[in-house]
Parts: sequence; C-alpha cells; structure tokens
Amino acid sequence: MANAKALNISPRALAEKIVAEFEKAAPDFVAKVEIAGPGFINFTLKDEAIARAVVRFSDAAKPEPATAAPKVMVEYTDPNICKVFHVGHLMANAIGESLSRLIEFSGNEVIRACYPSDVGLNVAKTVAAILKSDKADMPAESAEPRKKAEYLGKMYVVGTKMYDESDDLKSFVIETNKKIFARSDKEVSDLYDTCRKWSLEYFELIYARLGTKFNVTIYESDVAEPGMKIVRQFLGKGVFSESDGAVVFKGEDHGLHTRVFITSQGLPTYESKEVGLNVKKFQLYPDLAESIVVTANEQDDYFKVLLKAMFLVRPDIAGKTKHLSHGLLRSVAGKMSSRTGQVMAAETLIDEIKDMVKEKIQSSKLKAQNSNQERDFSGHDLEEIADQVAIAAIKYTILRQGIGGDVIFDSAKSISFEGDSGPYLQYSAVRAKSVLEKSKVKNQKSKVETYPEKVGILERLIIRFPDIVERARTEYAPQVVAGYLISLASAFNSFYAGNTIVDEKEPLSPYRVALTRAFRDVMTEGLWLLGIEVPRKM
Repeated sequence: MANAKALNISPRALAEKIVAEFEKAAPDFVAKVEIAGPGFINFTLKDEAIARAVVRFSDAAKPEPATAAPKVMVEYTDPNICKVFHVGHLMANAIGESLSRLIEFSGNEVIRACYPSDVGLNVAKTVAAILKSDKADMPAESAEPRKKAEYLGKMYVVGTKMYDESDDLKSFVIETNKKIFARSDKEVSDLYDTCRKWSLEYFELIYARLGTKFNVTIYESDVAEPGMKIVRQFLGKGVFSESDGAVVFKGEDHGLHTRVFITSQGLPTYESKEVGLNVKKFQLYPDLAESIVVTANEQDDYFKVLLKAMFLVRPDIAGKTKHLSHGLLRSVAGKMSSRTGQVMAAETLIDEIKDMVKEKIQSSKLKAQNSNQERDFSGHDLEEIADQVAIAAIKYTILRQGIGGDVIFDSAKSISFEGDSGPYLQYSAVRAKSVLEKSKVKNQKSKVETYPEKVGILERLIIRFPDIVERARTEYAPQVVAGYLISLASAFNSFYAGNTIVDEKEPLSPYRVALTRAFRDVMTEGLWLLGIEVPRKM
C-alpha cells in the first residue's frame, strides 16, 4: 500500500504481483498466502513447521554479547546514604535491572551503574543530629546492618527537624556540611566515614536480595570537584552565569527554568555533580554507545535543564544519554508510607509481603495434608521460597505497566497464584518443571517422532518470544514481556488441564513433553528478564 501510489497502481494489484512472485519460491513452512482488504498480504504457517520449531526452541541458547558489541550503561537505584532505602528505590531497581537484562539478552554488553548520594545536606543533617545526640543510643559496630540503617534514618529525620525549626541549628548543619566536604574536622570526618560505611553495607544486602550486582559505583563525592571545575570552565564561555555569588544555568533562555549549579558558599549542587558524573561515565567507558538513567518522574524538569546544559558543555555525551522516569509506588489506600508517616522502607514492604506469602503457603500445606497430598516445606525452604515469591509479587506489579505512570500496589492481588501476578507465573513454571521431572521418573521416550496435525496458541506464543524481547528492548518496555508471559502461562495451564502429557502409550507424549520443556525454558528466561527467580518448588 505504501508503494502503490508511487508505482501508479492499485494496492491490491501490487499485492497480487508480490504474491505471484513469492509463490514461485515459497519456503516450505508457508501453508498459504492470501490477499485481504485493499492490499494486505496474510501468510499462514504450516502447523507442523510451528510444532517442529517449538521442539527446536529449547535448544536455542541466549545470545552471548559479541566481542565488538556496543556497550550500554544503565544507571539505576541511586540511594542516599544516611537515609531510608525506600519503595521508590525499589521501583527504580526493578525497572533498571529489567532494562539491563533486556539489553543484555539482545547481545549488548551492559554496564550496571549506581550513583549513591554520599555528600550534601542530607548527609550533613544526619551527621549533625548524631553530633547533638546521646552517643549511647548509637548502635555498636557489631550490630546488624539493618539496625544501623534504621538508626541513620531516624537521625536524618531529627536532623531535618533541626534544619527546619531553628536558625542556629540550621547554621550548625550547614557548617557540618562544609566540614564533611572539606574534611577539615576529624570528629566530623570519622563520624561521616562510619555513617557512609554502614549505609553502603546495608545497600549491598538489599541488592543481593533483589538480584542486582552493579559493575561500577560512582559516588557524588567522586564527581563533586570535577563537576564544579567543568561548570567554572564553561562559566567563562557563557554557558553558565553568576547570580548573587552563585553559579546558575539560565534555563529561561531555552524555554526551561534556572537552576543553581554552585552555591554562593562555593559548594556543588546536585546539578554540578551530575555534570561531573556524566563526564566520568565516558572517561571510564569511552566506547559507550548509550547511557540510560532511571529516576523518579519528579526529576523530569531537573533532567530537562541538566541535559540542555550538557548539550552545551559536552554534546557528544548528552547525545548518548537517555533519561527514563517512573512514577510512584502507591497502595490502594494512597501513598505508601510507614506507621510513622515516612516513606516506606523497601525491606518493610518486602517483609510484609513475605509474611503474607508464608501464611498462604502454610494454609496451602494444611489443605494438602487434609487431602492426603504431599506438600512439605522445611523452615529453610519456606523462608527462601517466600522471599522469592514476595519479590516476584512486587517486581511484577511494578513492571506489568508502562514505566512512566504511578503503580497501584494491592498486596492481596500481588500474591495471587491465579491470574495477573508474579507468583502465578512462578507457579506455572514450577508446574512445568514438575511434569518434566515426572517424565524422567517414568523414563519417557524423548525422541519426537509424531507431531500434532494442529497446533494451539501455546506453540504460537512460544515461537514469538524472540520478537517480544526485541520489541521490549527497542521500546524500553518491560511490560511487553510481562503481558506476554501472562498469556503464555494461561495457554500452558489450559494445555496442562486438557492433555495427559506423560503417557508411554500415547504417540504424541514425547511432543507434549518437548512442548512443556520449551514452555519452561521460555517462562524461566522471561521471568529472568523481569528479575524474577523460579523457586525450586511451590
């Protein structure tokens, strides 16, 4: 239809010519070619060709990154030391990790990067609060990392109150901030180093729990001085301006808003550090083809100004930088917060969902015992499986919709083993694993010699997997994979309910086992793309 006008022919007539040429050497997997409507061309594949493709499917390995594959950096999570690792960081982590895996699966080399905030007023408020507090309340070095992190979070709240409610205490926080930055006071520096160490140790535990391992961590303290140096350099070139002793970028000249890059006290803001960060990324990895930054959408306006400034400072870097933003994680009752009204800690949410999962598993176990079925979970198994299922419930809820909007989190729906949930996908994969184990026990003949006359939606979905991943990667859209997996699981469970898969007397049994294996492999790979593990049993 696109070419018909240029060729001065009707779309349908052109379609007929194309089909006539195609049919001269049609591949053997095409059953028929038909013209529909004004000039659409429909190709129908042979059922046996689809069935054979499914049998071969599980042999296809995930592509390894090519030696010369373009490097892509994905920066995500970016927590603040001395503050709570909250549900917003959990959202950024789920999205950033899934994007990293999609890009990796597509054959690129991925550099996972984290940019923790380890200097600035947020840190100074915590350190100042501890300096003014009773040191006896401070956890011992031997205390659990989570206890230390909770203490730092409480001190940050105290420090914020100090900063907001008293001019004298506000001045004390500002002076503490200067001392941290200049490392001019031993007591302050030692306390800062302890707080920083405690936060980072705790972050590593959360990353391990979420299945993330960063290749590089760049701290704000690493890029503060270099960022200010670049800003001052381009102050002399007219990109930045002086205003009341501060250095600013006049965004109004570009249809944006003005932002401060260096304060009147001569200290760097987030903006100047971000300039240093972006330059640092390409110093560490000069051959980066793309740098993706995942943040909350409350930073959208900030990034518009920042990227405009970067285009004037380093257009080569700005042109390769893409900002992706996400919304808030909200409960069905509104903003997700703790009992104290503060934003909810990520581990608090994970543990709450984990407790619900454990209760559900125990209830399921009791029902199985009452019906004389075997479903036993040891204490270790229960903890491990409940943790995997809880994280799946949260990650799937975050990733099932487009990245930009707020996510409404319904705890009860998130752990459902039926329907649109992460645990439902895990359960489907475990069910397939169980069937395959049964086929081994029964010494099921593995060679497929008989194929079905007709294939169903399950086979057609399985062979679409590479196209689904390519689309999700191209569109930066994990939700494409999430939606596909729900359809795939539904198709498998219908197939499971309507067929005896392992049956030595059934000629189609080897094919059905192969189909089950292909489903298991695709589902496992698809869940991996979402950052979700398949439990050993459920």
